[in-house]
Amino acid sequence: MMRPPLPVVVLAGFLGAGKTTLLNHVLRHAGGRRIGVLVNDFGAVNIDALLVSGQSGGTMNLSNGCMCCTTDAGDLAETLATMAAPANGLDAVLIEASGIAEPRALVRMVLAARSARLAYGGLVYLVDAANYVPTAAAHPQIVDHLSIADLVVCNKIDLCADESAAARVLDAVRAANATAPLVPVRHAAVDPALFFDPVERIVGDDGPRQLSFDELLFADEPDEHGPDGHGDHRHGDHLHDGFDSASLETDRPVNPRRLARFLERPPAGAYRIKGTVLIDHPDHRGVAYTVQAVGGFVSVDAGSWRGRTPGTSLVVIGAGLDPAAARDALEQTLIPADADDPTGILHLTRHLVE
Repeated sequence: MMRPPLPVVVLAGFLGAGKTTLLNHVLRHAGGRRIGVLVNDFGAVNIDALLVSGQSGGTMNLSNGCMCCTTDAGDLAETLATMAAPANGLDAVLIEASGIAEPRALVRMVLAARSARLAYGGLVYLVDAANYVPTAAAHPQIVDHLSIADLVVCNKIDLCADESAAARVLDAVRAANATAPLVPVRHAAVDPALFFDPVERIVGDDGPRQLSFDELLFADEPDEHGPDGHGDHRHGDHLHDGFDSASLETDRPVNPRRLARFLERPPAGAYRIKGTVLIDHPDHRGVAYTVQAVGGFVSVDAGSWRGRTPGTSLVVIGAGLDPAAARDALEQTLIPADADDPTGILHLTRHLVE
C-alpha cells in the first residue's frame, strides 16, 4: 500500500516559549516514529546530546532514527521534497519557525509545497504562560501569530503566580484565537499523538538490546509520587492529558457535500481529522477516498479498495474537544445526499491532491 503523505508541522513561538524543549520532548517520545526536523542552524536548536549520533554536511543523524537538516526559506520546498523521499522512511517533519520566516509566510510556503508525498500538518504556536501578558504588550505581532495557529500550546502554566493568573492568561490567549485547540502544559510535554499518527514498528524484547531513550533518560529518576506507587509522571509529562478524540466506523457512505463542510469547518477544539470514506455515487463507489484536515486545510487522495472492505472510517483529534458533539457532527456526514444534487461530489474532489 502506498505510504500516506508526510505531515509537515510548523512550530512557532516567541523567544523562550519552549520550542527547543518541545522538539526534544517529541524526539524523546517519538514512539518509533522517524521524525525530520528542519532548522536554519544546528546551533540555534539544541538537540539533546543523547539523541545525536553523527553529522555530515547539512544533515544530523539522530540515534533514535530521526534526522535533522539545515534549511532556509529559499530552499524549503526542495528540502521538504528530499525529506519526503520514500528511501528516508520519515513519518513526519517538524519545522522550527524562528529565524526562518514569519509563521504566516512559512505556512504559505509549506502549503505551496504540498503534493501526494507532503501534507500540511498545521501551525503549532507556543506561548510562555508566565510571561505572555507583558510580552504580548511589548510585541503585539504575537497576537497576530496566535490568531492563525491551528493548535496553541500554553507552556510553563505551572510558573504562573496562581490559578487565577493562569486563568487570565488562558482567557487572553483564547481572545486572540477562539477556535484553535488550547493545551496548557508544563515542560512543553505535549503528546506527539496530537501531531502524528502512531507507527507499527515493533522492537523485539526477547533478549539483550540497546535501551530506548525513554529508559536511558528516566531510568534513574524517582517516581514523582515517591515509593507509594501512584505513577511516574516524569516531571509533569502527562503524555495523554489535554486531548480527546471521536471516531466513526460504518459500512455506510458519506454525503460528500456534508463531509467537505465538516472538514473545512471542524468542531470546536478539533485539530486533526483523518480517515477513509465511501461515496455512493456511480462513478465513485470504487474509489477509496482518504481525507485529512488540519485547521480547515483539507487534502483528499483517491485510492483503491483492493484488499479492503469498502466503508467509512473517520477520527477527530483535538484539545478541548466535546467528544459527544464531535461524534454527532460525524454522524451528520452520513445523511444521504439529495437525489437532485449531482454536483455535491465536487465539494470534496476539489481538495484532491494531484
